[in-house]
Amino acid sequence: MAVDTLYTGGRIRTFDPAQPWAEALAVTGDRISYVGSAADAPAARHTVQLEGRLVTPGVADTHNHLLLGFDDLAVSLDQVQSLDVVRQRIAEFAETHPELDWICAENALYSVVEGRRPNADDLVGTTDKPVFITTYDQHSVWLNRPAMAKLGILNGGDIAWGNPEIDPTTGEPTGWVTDFYTSAMTIDGLAELQRDIPMYSPDRRYNKIVNSLDMAAKVGITTVVEPQVPLAELDLFARAEREGKLTSRTIAAIYHPVGADGDFRARITDAIRETPQHERFSLGPVKLYADDVIEPHTAAMLEDYANRPGHRGHTSLEPTEFTKLFVELDRLGYQVHTHATGDWGIRLTLDSIEAAQRANGARDARHGIVHVECLAPEDLPRFAELGVVAAMQPRHSSPDLVAGTWMENVGEARWDRAWRYRSMIESGARVTFSSDWQVGEMDPLVGVYAAMTRARLDGSDAWTLGERLDLDRTLEAYTTGGAEAFHREDSVGMLKAGYLADLVVWSGDLYGMEPAEILEQSADLTVVGGSPIHDAHGELDGSAAAVGAKDPGGAGQSCGEPVGDHHGHSHAH
Repeated sequence: MAVDTLYTGGRIRTFDPAQPWAEALAVTGDRISYVGSAADAPAARHTVQLEGRLVTPGVADTHNHLLLGFDDLAVSLDQVQSLDVVRQRIAEFAETHPELDWICAENALYSVVEGRRPNADDLVGTTDKPVFITTYDQHSVWLNRPAMAKLGILNGGDIAWGNPEIDPTTGEPTGWVTDFYTSAMTIDGLAELQRDIPMYSPDRRYNKIVNSLDMAAKVGITTVVEPQVPLAELDLFARAEREGKLTSRTIAAIYHPVGADGDFRARITDAIRETPQHERFSLGPVKLYADDVIEPHTAAMLEDYANRPGHRGHTSLEPTEFTKLFVELDRLGYQVHTHATGDWGIRLTLDSIEAAQRANGARDARHGIVHVECLAPEDLPRFAELGVVAAMQPRHSSPDLVAGTWMENVGEARWDRAWRYRSMIESGARVTFSSDWQVGEMDPLVGVYAAMTRARLDGSDAWTLGERLDLDRTLEAYTTGGAEAFHREDSVGMLKAGYLADLVVWSGDLYGMEPAEILEQSADLTVVGGSPIHDAHGELDGSAAAVGAKDPGGAGQSCGEPVGDHHGHSHAH
């Protein structure tokens, strides 16, 4: 009996220890039905001739903010290094869109003003309209004076979605807001944003999900984890399912604000029980924050920041209370994935996982620590010892993103603690790689390049070279590692008979290329459950898919109503 599809004529990296490589792979229905030699391959109704290309398991992007993808209707400040350019883009857009009440922009760099954080004075003269700008990591917001006035900040009012910075000399708000993302996804924070800021309307947020999933399909991602979904926005994923937009398998982690109580945890349990789940959408993980981020000096560090003596940042909750919360979440059976970037934040999370095991008994929870940007050496072996998943983003280690602010804040004496993914893998810990879209490009091949080089995208300024990885271990972290992180290693993450047919056909044999060549490759075919969700050359569905740039976005766009589809953008922060 003929199988549905046969892939042959190239190289097939299975990541199955019993059969690491194969010449042919067959799919019947939604499952892999044969992996082996070309000579013994079964007859097929359809054959994909690989012509020397590489097939791997589909990529599991285990930390991908679908809800934060590029907004079609916001000014892009992606990669903008100059305050003059920021001012120019905002002024020009405001002048050409007199109908808009707000000017929204996104992806500003912390270092766009040399030697200090940006402030409202930097935007004087660009427009009289309120301006709302998010940083590339979504952890800070930059406002002009009209925005602060409209939001009540100038009059000493509070906002639920962040902490306005106060100038210690004048006692006035500066226009910089910290702790944005942790506060914005609370019930009150999201409600205020939806009320005041056009970029956070449900329709705009839904469009981000759809655009991000479309991008994921184009770059070879077959499973995506949205790591921070507010309870109030779960219905956006149900809408995507109804409208046939859930292409990659999607796992949603529910955000648990650090101060939320038992009633909120009961709501999480109810949501998991009541929300329809199926092969393309599931719930389960819970997201916590141990600290914030290093760039604005808000991550929790064991020692002073190199350029701010006496300051070590802060944990998101008093340490004893954080541990108490973690133990309770573990007792309730949740898999907890915790954002921790500073070495103190990481240690606090490890201590809390250890406390949970003592209190509740050890189980195969696979709690995760996300980012692991600055790791104290003595804490490295604890990941394997405690069964903790290190959910890391190789692109974050590139000097393009961290030269300047991150490196200066941490100080050269601690650079050897930065993104130690090779050391983590060699210690025996579970490691999964991801994009952290849209902090980094969604394209996993950009992450592959970063893991192999620790350099800028142009190949320059490589650093901490001892943590570079080879291609095979990098791809394993993007595939098998992602499946293991969420207890799915028995169905995806390998190319093995009986497993779900989630796979990628890359445009060339990555194993025969230098890193710079890999950066120029793409996914020709992305398959989920045997069916194509991206087919660049019409090899399975008979018609070539539209192939856009690797990371759509768009400069100089509106903060008003939708005006068209989402197309073309170069590498995004």
